[in-house]
Amino acid sequence: MKTLITVVSMLTFFLTTAQNFQGKAYYFSKTGMDMDFGRRQMSEDQKKAIAERMKSAMEKTFILTFDKSAATYKEEAKLEASGGGGGRRGAMLSGFTSNNYYKNIKEGTYYDQREFYGKNFLIKDSLSTYDWILVNETKKIGNYTCFKATATKKVNEVMDWRAMRRKARQQREEREDDIDDQASAENTPDELEVPKEIEVIAWYTPEIPVNQGPGSYWGLPGLILEIQEGRTTLLCNKIILNSKEKEEIKAPTKGKELSQAEFDEITKKKIEEMIEQFSTQRRGRGGFGGGRRN
Repeated sequence: MKTLITVVSMLTFFLTTAQNFQGKAYYFSKTGMDMDFGRRQMSEDQKKAIAERMKSAMEKTFILTFDKSAATYKEEAKLEASGGGGGRRGAMLSGFTSNNYYKNIKEGTYYDQREFYGKNFLIKDSLSTYDWILVNETKKIGNYTCFKATATKKVNEVMDWRAMRRKARQQREEREDDIDDQASAENTPDELEVPKEIEVIAWYTPEIPVNQGPGSYWGLPGLILEIQEGRTTLLCNKIILNSKEKEEIKAPTKGKELSQAEFDEITKKKIEEMIEQFSTQRRGRGGFGGGRRN
C-alpha cells in the first residue's frame, strides 16, 4: 500500500509539472569479455593486459537527458589518453558508437549521429518497438522500486563485434589449415554461428512515469534504470529531476542523412574489406609465406 501511495503521489507531481519537466539519468556500461584468443599462445600477463584494454574500451558512462516526449543519449565527455586514435581499428570502431542519439517518442523517430572512417553520418529512421512482457518481480535500484520486463531483440550482424572476430578467424584458419576431415570442415560454420535474437531484460520504475530509457530502449510505464542485453549491462547510478538549469533537447543535424539500412550496408562493406585484408596479411606472415606456425 505504501508503494502504491508513493507511485500515485509521484504521478500527480509529474502531471502537474509536465509542461516544464526534464530529467537526467546517468548510466554506466559493463560488458562481459570473450577471452577466447583462438589458437594464439599467450602468457597470462599478455591476456591480462588485453583484458584491461578491452575493459577500458567497453566500460563507459552515458547521459540520458529526457522530457515527456523526447530524449538525447550521449557518452559522457572524458579526457582522451595520449597517443589515442587506434589507426584503422579506431576508425572502424568509431562507427559502432553513437556521438549523439536522439529519439522522439511522440513522432516515433530517432536520429543517430556517427562518424565512420572520417565521414559524418546522420541516421534518421523509425523507432523500434519492443513487445515488452511485464514480469511480477521487483528490486531496488538506489531509492527506486523497479519492476522487471523482458523482450527479444534481433541481433544486428553488422554491429556484432564478436561475430566479425569469428568470421575473420574462420577465414584465416580455412586458409592456413590443410583440412583432411571433410566432416570437420562442414561443422565449422555451425560452431561459429551467432544467435539471431537475444533476450533483453529491463528494470523500470513507475516512480518516474516517463516511457524513456537508455539508447533505443523505451515503451515501459516508467523510466528504465537497468538494461541487460546479452553480455552488456547498462545501469543507472544517478538521477537529476527538474534541475534549474534546463538543457535543450534537440535532434542532431551534422552529417550525411541516410536510413539505418543504408548505414549498415556501408559499414558492412568496409568491415568485410578489413577482414579480407587482415586474413590476407596473416596468411602472408604465417601461412604459405613460410613464416612460423604455432
